[in-house]
Amino acid sequence: MPIYFYSQRMLYGEFSNFAKYGVKMDGEWWPTTEHYFQAQKFVDPDYRTQIRNADTPKRAAELGRSRRVPLRPDWEDVKDDIMYACVLKKFETHPELRERLLSTGDEEIIENAPGDFYWGCGKDGTGKNMLGKILMDIRTALRGE
Repeated sequence: MPIYFYSQRMLYGEFSNFAKYGVKMDGEWWPTTEHYFQAQKFVDPDYRTQIRNADTPKRAAELGRSRRVPLRPDWEDVKDDIMYACVLKKFETHPELRERLLSTGDEEIIENAPGDFYWGCGKDGTGKNMLGKILMDIRTALRGE
């Protein structure tokens, strides 16, 4: 039976990038993986810092979706690897999350994000579910350690 996650208030909500589990990446502490991921869209160090210091992951996402500051030119080529790296770090940093992920066995993990057809399954279930796929890949990698 597939495992769906999206809202932090729901079962498996800690799998969300908005969940308040920080990570240390690139020598800095990031309040959530959403903060880190959104900041990586940009080359401008001041704008990255502004995103890192955003009060909430929602605000970090809003800043990351802004196009007032140009996206890094290679963003489409690197975004999946950046997502994998920060999500892996989240599960390496927080043992209780690692155990939670491993407890999902071999079930399919799906980000039930109605507005996101790339990272989530989209409103109609036809999305790519890339975040769910990354979580399943990380689960496999953590099992192998």
